[in-house]
Amino acid sequence: MDLNLIRILAPELILICTALILLLLDLLVKRKETVAFAGIIGALLSFYVNIRLCALGWSGSILSGMFIFDGYANFFKLIFYINVILTIFISLKYMALDGASFGEYYALILFASSGMMIMASAVDLIVLYLGLELMALSTYILTGITRRQIRSSEAAVKYFFLGAFSSAFLLYGISLTYGLTGTTNLKEIAMALQGLNLLENPILSLGLIFLIVAFGFKIALVPFHMWAPDVYEGAPTPVTAFMSIGPKAAGFAVLGRVLFDAFGAMHVQWSQILIPLSIITMAAGNIIAIAQTNIKRMLAYSSIAHAGYALLGIIAGTSGGLSGMMNYMFIYAFMNIGAFAVVIMLRSEGFRGEELSDYEGLAKNHPVASALMLIFMFSLTGIPPTAGFIAKFYIFMEAVRAGYLPLVIVAVIFSAISAFFYLRVVMYMYMKEPQKEVSLSTTPALYIALAVTAAATLILGVFPSVLIELAKMSAMGF
Repeated sequence: MDLNLIRILAPELILICTALILLLLDLLVKRKETVAFAGIIGALLSFYVNIRLCALGWSGSILSGMFIFDGYANFFKLIFYINVILTIFISLKYMALDGASFGEYYALILFASSGMMIMASAVDLIVLYLGLELMALSTYILTGITRRQIRSSEAAVKYFFLGAFSSAFLLYGISLTYGLTGTTNLKEIAMALQGLNLLENPILSLGLIFLIVAFGFKIALVPFHMWAPDVYEGAPTPVTAFMSIGPKAAGFAVLGRVLFDAFGAMHVQWSQILIPLSIITMAAGNIIAIAQTNIKRMLAYSSIAHAGYALLGIIAGTSGGLSGMMNYMFIYAFMNIGAFAVVIMLRSEGFRGEELSDYEGLAKNHPVASALMLIFMFSLTGIPPTAGFIAKFYIFMEAVRAGYLPLVIVAVIFSAISAFFYLRVVMYMYMKEPQKEVSLSTTPALYIALAVTAAATLILGVFPSVLIELAKMSAMGF
């Protein structure tokens, strides 16, 4: 047995084994909190092994060059670990209230995250597809896990059909690329483009378009975003928080690796496709969010708009742009999960707390919850000294350095427009009188999640240098 292979795959294997153990534990243990904390221990163990491998200097590829252990993949894996642990923390009370506190819920979160980790490490289109399907199939089930609620089942069915549609695009793109280059390995594709003089080949361009469409579905770029608002609203809120971070970060990880590694010589072609997609994504996300009265739908359109901003790092086509996108995804994880954690805190028996009117006068009765929501809304808007400002500032600067000043001006205009719907939540909380009695559902785990996300949002806004250097070093290992 190849010990090198086992070592490099150890973080993913630990996560998958933990998920299998959780399924067995669910049969033996009545308290689902025990299953949840076993999942956290498994995620922490996987994280520790990953860190140890990095500290020992392990790197390189295995499985005949199909799976790589490098700084780029490890940076995204850090986001996935944070996403898993925070999602479990915010799920405990909510899933019990929804009558869906099943052991398989926590197992599916780990299965989905292991799929994301495989995607981040994939340097072959076949391995990428396997990781994507492991992630996607788990998230379809998570979306419909409260199967007695019609909106949850409807969201799961919509997500499944549109997800299958995007998988078909991905397979078409892989087929066309393989047909012309004779390989699915990203480095070998890059060499074939030069060696076989395929850079102007229209069939290869069609294959590239299919790949971008498939990844566009996963990161909810307009016009491939139509699943996001319905799925975000219909899924249980902890699942919505999980999906808004993990699959999006995984989508950006593979988009960056495929475009930079395999199609780097075609930067002019794919940037011409991505620039209009970025503009209409920022426009649709920010403008449609203004009309939303349901906060989960508003955050869904916000998520779409943020995909448009993060895309600027890819469009730049430079190492700095790539690290800007990674930095953006890391910060987005904290501020978005924090916002969803406040929404979850308002959930109580017979009260969902998902309408904007539910936040009227919240500051008068629950000042701490309102202050936390204010921090996350400010950060999502990009107001200093929050981390959201740093995320936007660095990605915009890298796009300007790469010569995309007009695109950055468009992004700044739409970022200003976004202030309307983010600050409207703040206005409802602080400038309106309470119309109903709202009680908060709190647990120690939820408090921890809120404390971590709020602290990270503020600390990364004031002291961003460690994160920026980490992203740069990780991008250099790409």
